[in-house]
Amino acid sequence: MPNSKPFVIAIDGPSASGKGVTSRRLAAMLGLLTVDTGAMYRTLAWHCLRMKVDVNDDKKVAALCRKWKTKLVAEEGQVRLLVDGYFPAKEIRTSEASAAVAHVAQVRAVRDWMKVKQRECIQFGSLVMEGRDIGSNIFPETDYKFFLDASPEVRKLRREREGVKEDVHARDKRDSSRAHSPLMPSLGAMIVDNSHHTVQETCDLMLAEINRRRHANRLVPLKPVA
Repeated sequence: MPNSKPFVIAIDGPSASGKGVTSRRLAAMLGLLTVDTGAMYRTLAWHCLRMKVDVNDDKKVAALCRKWKTKLVAEEGQVRLLVDGYFPAKEIRTSEASAAVAHVAQVRAVRDWMKVKQRECIQFGSLVMEGRDIGSNIFPETDYKFFLDASPEVRKLRREREGVKEDVHARDKRDSSRAHSPLMPSLGAMIVDNSHHTVQETCDLMLAEINRRRHANRLVPLKPVA
């Protein structure tokens, strides 16, 4: 790819805002890897539950985070965080993991650890990275920042279709009011309300904005590969 220096497309937003499906579609269009940072937090939450660590005890959660055996790998178009060589794809999507991650993600020591690990993902090349603080905290230097959103009603329906019961209002409040790296649009981010857009429409809109910014910086535009 021209202009081969690795770059990050940062996609932030609240729960069920479409970050995951949009990130995967955009990455597939451009031939890039995806990073689901929420899955990393969920993996730690699942590991806490597995090790019977109280997710409401910040010190115990932080201690577990410091000593668990993890490894980053690039496979199936994604950068994944393995625990003891295993990626708990199904386990991290349960209602139990969803409830636990809301507490785990509030721990400052955990967020500091995750920041280091998430920045290491760039070793695999250019990325489409989604989460809640990518543009504001993990890769604030990137030129490609987006904040996806949708109405609470639409997001609630999306969660229910996934078979997950989650109070999106409560999660939004916790994420936006936490002391460390709160959920909010980062400086320079394009805000996209996709309540009534298809995934492809959202991706097309984002790609147009990415190329507008690349043109302004005299960089070769990104073109779909699939």
